[in-house]
Amino acid sequence: MRDADTPAVPGHLDATELRTLDAHWRAANYLSVGQIYLMANPLLTEPLRPEHIKPRLLGHWGTTPGLNLVYTHLNRVIKARDLDALCVWGPGHGGPAVLANTWLEGTYSDIRPEVGRDHAGMAKLFRQFSFPGGVPSHIAPEVPGSIHEGGELGYSLAHAYGAAFDNPGLLVACVVGDGEAETGPLAASWHSTKFLDPVYDGAVLPILHLNGYKIANPTVLARIPQDELDALLRGYGHNPIHVGGDDPETVHQALAAAMDRSLDRIADIQRRARAEGEADRPRWPVIVLRTPKGWTGPHDVDGQTVEGTWRAHQVPLSAVREDRDHLHQLEDWLRSYRPDELFDDAGRPRPEVLACIPKGTRRLGASPHANGGLLLRDLPVPPLEPHAVHIDKPGGGPHEPTRVLGGFLESVMEATAERRDFRVFGPDETDSNRLDALYEATGRAWQAETTAGDEHLARHGRVMEVLSEHLCQGWLEGYLLTGRHGVFSSYEAFAHIVDSMAGQHIKWLRTTRRLPWRRSLASLNYLLTSHVWRQDHNGFSHQDPGFIDHVLNKSPEVVRVYLPPDANTLLAVAGQALRSRDHVNVIVAGKQPCFDWLSLDDARAHCARGAGVWSWAGTEVSSRDPDVVLACAGDVPTLETLAAADLLRRHLPELAVRVVNVVDLARLLPPGEHPHGMPDFEYDALFTRDKPVIFAYHGYPWLIHRLSYRRAGHPNLHVRGYKDEGTTTTPFDMVVRNDLDRFRLVTDVVDRVPGLAVRAVALRQAMADVRARHQEWVREHGTDLPEVAEWGWA
Repeated sequence: MRDADTPAVPGHLDATELRTLDAHWRAANYLSVGQIYLMANPLLTEPLRPEHIKPRLLGHWGTTPGLNLVYTHLNRVIKARDLDALCVWGPGHGGPAVLANTWLEGTYSDIRPEVGRDHAGMAKLFRQFSFPGGVPSHIAPEVPGSIHEGGELGYSLAHAYGAAFDNPGLLVACVVGDGEAETGPLAASWHSTKFLDPVYDGAVLPILHLNGYKIANPTVLARIPQDELDALLRGYGHNPIHVGGDDPETVHQALAAAMDRSLDRIADIQRRARAEGEADRPRWPVIVLRTPKGWTGPHDVDGQTVEGTWRAHQVPLSAVREDRDHLHQLEDWLRSYRPDELFDDAGRPRPEVLACIPKGTRRLGASPHANGGLLLRDLPVPPLEPHAVHIDKPGGGPHEPTRVLGGFLESVMEATAERRDFRVFGPDETDSNRLDALYEATGRAWQAETTAGDEHLARHGRVMEVLSEHLCQGWLEGYLLTGRHGVFSSYEAFAHIVDSMAGQHIKWLRTTRRLPWRRSLASLNYLLTSHVWRQDHNGFSHQDPGFIDHVLNKSPEVVRVYLPPDANTLLAVAGQALRSRDHVNVIVAGKQPCFDWLSLDDARAHCARGAGVWSWAGTEVSSRDPDVVLACAGDVPTLETLAAADLLRRHLPELAVRVVNVVDLARLLPPGEHPHGMPDFEYDALFTRDKPVIFAYHGYPWLIHRLSYRRAGHPNLHVRGYKDEGTTTTPFDMVVRNDLDRFRLVTDVVDRVPGLAVRAVALRQAMADVRARHQEWVREHGTDLPEVAEWGWA
């Protein structure tokens, strides 16, 4: 499998290096097979018997020998060059390889002293793998040195680049599996070279591992001609370096030469950019590594070829407990690595096995970048006061909330200019989302060609824009996981594109909270704007508030959802979110002009409560209970609720109306289900136990029912929200179409407050009439009714 681009030459490694590298690789392979199969007899001190074998064989062998090979050779170059390095392991179920290598280097025993580097520790390492009470089969938070959840494919390369941003001394190697390379997010990630700054960022060395097969099919990149693959990689901005074969000595020599050549090229790129000011976008190296799937495992099983085929993907010998031939094959396989040469009688790795391993934090499993909380510094969050909007009374303004937030984020960007540990990510929407004040402090990161008409492009910029939500999410996750801070701004409807990525990150945070050696990370902060109620110009395709539902289905200890109703509340929420740790904060806020309801001090107090009565908006008096509660969450629902309250004040002045605004959705849950949940007595005091509650909500209405179904007053709760009725229309017509408008809310009050249905029949009829008039007006004039467009809070 050698070719003209392969840099291997005989003798690149001397005999000692070759012998020690091969010993380390064989040891890692032995430990990997042992994890998949054995629950006893780890050193084969007696012949294998069925009772030594796990009752359920779980794990993935096919990718493992290739990952072990890469780990071995990374050890060599890290030690030889004293590199600060991290590796992201893309192939999904490569857990046996990385666990084996961290055990060999001692980092696994550092975090799990009971799993020592000896016979007893090896037995525990084997038994715990894919075993109840143990560790997963994939690379997970429990694996030291990892920042990447390996259970889902497609995100490794984006994570690697995120780790490299603003880490000028870091090398991030990234193994990309050829199955993973077929995913859309990974395909977009190759474009990250156009955003990697060789001056202020580190370097990423992708290693495309082509072992030829997925679970049951060949992989695309392994089956296209090499010149076609080279053209693809060169088109992405890389220079490919090929390594391949099935002879271990040849492959060791080739991979060592490829890594040296790659690292020399990276060093030259960085020197030219940093010392000589070279501004041309470089071509970064990529190693293409071809090795057989399941290399060094059983070649044939039950008369069928396994090594080098899809059959090696998971467990090559599946009936070891029941089939004597399989048991003998497993023992032969394990002994083929010559474990007596690799481990002494006490199960300790021999010095030759450990010769290539670097020391201390240079070990891949001990890199502080893989435990980002070790490097995390508090974000210098500036005061909110200079950015707050002044209001003399509720209903002032209007202001664009995200534009106000943009000024605040610009001050955060300025405060981090020297330390460079804060970035804002978004899919080409910074201007659209009114965050363009950021450009006062930095530009858009860009390494590709520029023309005279471009604006705000900058080689050293820290606003990250690319039209791929997957890439923005992956970059930000890699950035946060290695100890930095950031915000992801997106149109609300298209946050769904990263539903699965968000879920995986939430699982990562939940798991790390249970690992005492994992340090806290800065929270992942979503700003969802251009939201459902003000996508009247883009239409139905841009109208979907369901990301909130997705997030609130996840681990309560991690997730937070905020719906600030105005600019000052958005500032207060953002300041709180940027200071938080180990959370996923979802903030939904509008970018269109809206009324200012709260001063900054009131907004802070409201955010601290999470939900509260706006006494100035209602008509209740202290001497009696309210007749009805108008509740709201979200900027447009708040507007419609206050307009409804205004109508009720004018038409039914005797009615006692309480207005409640909810900014933190989790407050609706009981405290046993979420840390922010309200106890029953507090919830009942706010919403009452027996009065009608008309709740105007930003998203799908059934979420509010799900959050509050256990409350005593739930039978009295009536929720209005988005019903998937959307189109290109006027802003008010959107709320009318979904029955969230002020006139419908007033009708709900008439229908649900006992006695009003008869007493206020004229008001109900008037509300129906104005809705009918709206339908005619909007279709004739293309604008909202004057009494709606010109309404203000008196």
